Amino acid sequence: MTNAVRVSEDLVREAKLFSKIDKRSITGQIEHWARIGKCAEENPGLTYSLIKEILIGLIELEEGESSEYQFG
Repeated sequence: MTNAVRVSEDLVREAKLFSKIDKRSITGQIEHWARIGKCAEENPGLTYSLIKEILIGLIELEEGESSEYQFG
């Protein structure tokens, strides 16, 4: 389900620039920022890098790209 949401022109302009880095749509870039922001608010002790790694790991799990962690 999709919904129309109003955002500022400045946010759209920034999203347009950043979306080109990771080859996302503008909507995809804003959704990416929203996921990171939500995770950061829920876990204020985590760094951006750790949040990004967690989100990558979740996508890998969804895609069946998981493997057992080997300690040591």
